[in-house]
Amino acid sequence: MKLDRATVCLPIADRSASYTFYTALGFSAFGDPDDDGLPEPLQFQISGDLRVMLIPRGGFGWMIGDRKRSPKGTHECQFLIALPTRDDVDDLLRRAHEAGAQTVFDTQEKQWGYAGAFADPDGHQWQVTVTDGFLTR
Repeated sequence: MKLDRATVCLPIADRSASYTFYTALGFSAFGDPDDDGLPEPLQFQISGDLRVMLIPRGGFGWMIGDRKRSPKGTHECQFLIALPTRDDVDDLLRRAHEAGAQTVFDTQEKQWGYAGAFADPDGHQWQVTVTDGFLTR
């Protein structure tokens, strides 16, 4: 089976703040605008077959049914973005920090290659690494 695309759904506190943050990273929002002028649902194209949909926390509960969301400050996953060069990694991390991201770890040589990580305004963690690193093979 070949998937047409994958969409990761994340709970958020503020649509406008999330829109500002992710567009500052260079991700492309798409869709018809809602009353607030932002696409509804709020989605970003991350790569050819990967999208992120940002859902206000109040509406996220119906998606997960009887399961509880992770407590604030805990993380069950980390997103990995693979880029072709160290300069690309540094540039995306710089833009993330300028947009208000918190550092998870600074760029450094890890056993899997050159990488750094940040958390978005809602605490979702993103790691950025060079494409030839161990984690992207």
